Amino acid sequence: LVLNSFSRLTFRNINALAPMVRVGTLPMRLLALDYGADVVYCEELIDIKMAQCRRVVNDVLDTVDFVAPDDRVMFRTCGKEKERVVFQMGTADPDRALAVARLVEMDVAAIDVNMGCPKEYSTKGGMGAALLSDPDKIEAILRKLVSGVSVPVTCKIRILPTLEETVALAQRIEKVGVAAIAVHGRFKDERPRHPVHCDYIQAVARAVSVPVIANGGSLDLVKSYEDIEEFRCATGAASVMLARAAMWNASVFRSQGLLPLERVMQEYLKYAIQYDNHAFNTKYCLCQMLRDKVESPLGKQVQAAQTNAEISEALGLQEFYRQTEEQLQTRRDALQSSSLPSSPVVDGGVITMAVKFERREYPPQITPKMVLLEWSRKQRMEQPLYETVQRPQDRAFQSTVTLDEKKYRSSLWEKSKKFAEQAAAIVCMRVLGVPEGRVGDKDSDLVCKRKRESRKNGRAEEERRKKLHVADDVLQELETSEQRVVMKTGSETSERSAD
Repeated sequence: LVLNSFSRLTFRNINALAPMVRVGTLPMRLLALDYGADVVYCEELIDIKMAQCRRVVNDVLDTVDFVAPDDRVMFRTCGKEKERVVFQMGTADPDRALAVARLVEMDVAAIDVNMGCPKEYSTKGGMGAALLSDPDKIEAILRKLVSGVSVPVTCKIRILPTLEETVALAQRIEKVGVAAIAVHGRFKDERPRHPVHCDYIQAVARAVSVPVIANGGSLDLVKSYEDIEEFRCATGAASVMLARAAMWNASVFRSQGLLPLERVMQEYLKYAIQYDNHAFNTKYCLCQMLRDKVESPLGKQVQAAQTNAEISEALGLQEFYRQTEEQLQTRRDALQSSSLPSSPVVDGGVITMAVKFERREYPPQITPKMVLLEWSRKQRMEQPLYETVQRPQDRAFQSTVTLDEKKYRSSLWEKSKKFAEQAAAIVCMRVLGVPEGRVGDKDSDLVCKRKRESRKNGRAEEERRKKLHVADDVLQELETSEQRVVMKTGSETSERSAD
């Protein structure tokens, strides 16, 4: 069992999705759980970045998002994985590690500290494998976490130059009170192409009483579900953690056997669409699955795609994408209309209203921006200035218009920059009591002007047509006269010739 009677995650006899940068996002984690993984780790997230995040409940996606100051979603999770997701952080500071752990602990099942990644991304700040040379800091970080949060704390290490050093470090970590130790069976300077050292993992498993999770077998040892148990036996570990084998085909966790790759890719993409995963991340993960087939016709189509819509077309999920987008938009509209006031509210010096721009409410060739511009000119004001921002989590737009040193904005987010600017113009005019020029409303100055111009243009066109008609008559008369002269001249010539 993964959970004990206290709903506390345990780490014995489990198969886990390993933490993988850019791969271990929500869609991949949910896919792995569907296929039989017991526990899933998120990608390593750096404590400095996470410490700046705010926790946001996303009612549209039914997720919990941890959002950076620039509105980028650093970590997204949902109820489906809450009891089985492990949050892995990169850290070299006990206090900062605790702050981040407390930020996320109510939404995850456990906290893990990365002490094994040898890449510069992790080691440059003294994190990842750089911690292996500083056991005192390892102990300080883990002790702070174990005593400071309510969920289990684990760590993931690499093996040290000697077996004795590796065992000694594991025993020191065990004394701090961690719930498990994941051991990647390679040295710090070794890469995935090097064979995994099962004997080191086995020595650690024998030396400590906490569960040891074996990692690093994807290259040679684990190709299928049956291989997972063989790797467990070869290392003597309590559990197994898979990275690349799961990245290539997450159905490796299925006891019934591997599924065709294209089906796995489609199932992954469905989660990416449902949870609004960034298209570049979606494409990256799909390309990792394709591996040596990345230059195939399908691979080239995926690589060329720039949006989830285009990726969906490549994998034949256009209709699923369309239906999901419609459902999400309907949910957004319902939540926005029910939760936001329709009367003006001052928010940080900006006057806001819950307003949405509907193109069909305005006459052809007339928009709120045009009406507001015409009105401001008549009032001899400086023309309206628009500032638009886009939020990364759903790529929606919101615009603020400044007029006469006051700012106006719709509290609703729009699907395009143009619509966001129109919504801001509407808010401005409604607050100022200016006719917007909607169909059926009292005509605005611009609408009246356009009607006058239309009538004027109509009269001008009629005059032009009359002039053309007269000109045609004159031209026709001239042509007739010329013909008469020619005929007369021709007659006289004939008479002279006869003489």
